[in-house]
Amino acid sequence: MLDLSGIMRSINIRLYRSLHHAALIIFAVVLASCGGRTPGREVVIYTSVDQVVAEPILHEYEQRAGVRVRAVYDIEAAKTTGLVTRLEAEKARPQADVFWNGEFAQTLALQQKGILAPYHSPAAVDIPAVFKDRDGYWTGVGGRARVFIVNTNLLAPTDYPSSLADMLSSRWPADKIGMAQPLFGTTATHAAALYATLGPERAREFFQAVRDRGVRVVDGNSVVRDMVASGQLVFGITDTDDAAGAIERGAPVRVVAPDTDTSGTLVIPGTVAMVAGAPHAAEARALVDFLVSAEAENALVKAGFCQFPVRPDASVADPAFAKIKPMAVSLQDICDQMPRAASELREIFVR
Repeated sequence: MLDLSGIMRSINIRLYRSLHHAALIIFAVVLASCGGRTPGREVVIYTSVDQVVAEPILHEYEQRAGVRVRAVYDIEAAKTTGLVTRLEAEKARPQADVFWNGEFAQTLALQQKGILAPYHSPAAVDIPAVFKDRDGYWTGVGGRARVFIVNTNLLAPTDYPSSLADMLSSRWPADKIGMAQPLFGTTATHAAALYATLGPERAREFFQAVRDRGVRVVDGNSVVRDMVASGQLVFGITDTDDAAGAIERGAPVRVVAPDTDTSGTLVIPGTVAMVAGAPHAAEARALVDFLVSAEAENALVKAGFCQFPVRPDASVADPAFAKIKPMAVSLQDICDQMPRAASELREIFVR
């Protein structure tokens, strides 16, 4: 007579072992797909930093911290505005933990609207005060600077410009000097910085003189770069990332930092901030610590996203960038001058 109970016990044991083995396999696959992350731990970051630059940095953090990083990137058409609008819409029920911005103006606007939370990162102690909010609402990271790009085939080193005031000098034909329209982007930010440092009246006089003299005003910083590289302009004012791109392509150009002996050169840093009411506050603080670290800033420099580290004595990609002396102006003062600068410069340059 068959021992049915024994057979059933044997089947159950084999079934249990099979299921147990399958469960172990599934667990191993899930663990591998998570890169060793602790299940359930995550942090959400909204960032306007180019995805091709930000993604490897965030992936490195994932591997080290064992935390899933859910990143939401902006789209080129919306620039930073889309993420800012989203953060504003989510203020009552925040979805993001960290905001990593490629510039600072929108970050300061979010601070004023109560969307950011204060956090003094211990990783930022060596960052100069001018690049940090004194109450901890944001921390600056590697940025770009506003520099001259000079055509080395057309100008000898002794003829290079050294100050923004040289844009008004008769040493060079006005139509051989270029700048982007000062109503948008970093050129608008630069204009507001001059309003903050020179005073609104003197700054307006400077831009009126630029217009009256007939300096070439073009559609963007990359246009200035290309016109200098091709010899249509002898020099122009642009951003370090645009200038660095021309240098890497072998164009006959050189970077000159303006006003190193006087007022200094405007540096436009990126910013990192915690979101008020962050759903994953502990993870958010840890991610901020990583993003404002010297290591992450060096990664931004190596990737070509920024050329000017905010830390003193940090290494730079080009010797010319090491000569940059940051303009002594607070980022908040620049933001405060933006509305007036935009209004007055529209009257000057839009006719």
